[in-house]
Amino acid sequence: MPGVPAGIGRKTLIIMLLLLGAGCASAPPVQEMSDARQAVQAAREADAERYAPISLGEAERLLEEAARLLEMKEYRRARSVALQAKEMALKARSASSAKRRDRE
Repeated sequence: MPGVPAGIGRKTLIIMLLLLGAGCASAPPVQEMSDARQAVQAAREADAERYAPISLGEAERLLEEAARLLEMKEYRRARSVALQAKEMALKARSASSAKRRDRE
């Protein structure tokens, strides 16, 4: 096979790639959790508690859920929920900023 080191068969290569992929997927979502926390904090600083409380509340709920999943070592689900928390926090921040501009 071109590009494959000598002595490594196709099955061995596939198994190695699968194991490598599984190892990456099972790593704790440290960066995603950090990003979500920062996004929630930025939404709070944008006064989302006042202008976008529903979106902020949902972001906080999702962040708590991600933390719970992380503790349970459910890393894939924790990563997914952390990404959802970040998205919701960004939505809250954006909505809050828009409402604040409208009131000025």
